Amino acid sequence: MIIMQLTGGLGNQMFQYACYLKLKSLGREVKFDDISGYQTGNARPIQLAVFDIIYPRADKTEIVEMRDASPSLRDRIRRKLKGRNLRQYIEKDYSFDPHIYELDDVYLIGYFQSDKYFSGIEDELRRTFVLREDLLTTDVKRLGSAIDQIRDSVSIHIRRGDYMSADGADIYRDICTDEYYDAAVNHILSRYPGAIFYLFTNDVTWGEYFANTHPELELNVMTGNTEYSGYLDMYLMSRCRHHIVANSSFSWWGAWMNADPDGCVIAPGPWLNSSTWCSDIHTSAMTLISPEGEVLN
Repeated sequence: MIIMQLTGGLGNQMFQYACYLKLKSLGREVKFDDISGYQTGNARPIQLAVFDIIYPRADKTEIVEMRDASPSLRDRIRRKLKGRNLRQYIEKDYSFDPHIYELDDVYLIGYFQSDKYFSGIEDELRRTFVLREDLLTTDVKRLGSAIDQIRDSVSIHIRRGDYMSADGADIYRDICTDEYYDAAVNHILSRYPGAIFYLFTNDVTWGEYFANTHPELELNVMTGNTEYSGYLDMYLMSRCRHHIVANSSFSWWGAWMNADPDGCVIAPGPWLNSSTWCSDIHTSAMTLISPEGEVLN
């Protein structure tokens, strides 16, 4: 049996669930530990249920056994003398690691942020990642239908908030720069001159600043959805034909869930401030733009 640790926000949960489905298709028995990764006060909500997903959960006994975490005095003494019998495997560098397909009887930790992890089951995922109808408000349905009718609708995702904190600065900051977004917008307009833009962000003030500094655009700043209803933003992103994504798994999935073969997806390259981390997160269909505004492919 494999126990996967569920962690992170909705986008990360979707990558982990996609990897789970792939492992399951290979005949593995897989369960989730949805407790260990959500014990801190700032933990994100678990939201896979918005897609009507019910997943198998490992119980406490299974997790304790796999991680050799029994609190009994006897086991604590044994670990002190002989070390921990930790059956655990951690994904390396947030990049595609095919070795996980060879594993069994292991506690698996990682984000699995690459479409390579679910190669061959894309159709199943598209059928799975469909937002529950009862969560769609009348206004969201109306807006989604209106976006569907636009020939060249474009989602722009700007993520700030936690990305601007001290913890997130070194790894996330200065990738999705003003130059990145300006170059991305210009690239879209050069191909689709009449494009209409929908901006999604967790920093509405900055979103309004972006709108004010781009008066030439037909731009709609989307507001009203919180951390707990952000799945509605992802749904609306998926209704757009083209996408300018942030270095965020949230907008990665918003773009991926739109299956328009003629759509354009622009993404930041690199994804993180590291030459190796997340090296496989870009899909073959993405146009990559550097922090300096240079088109890289």
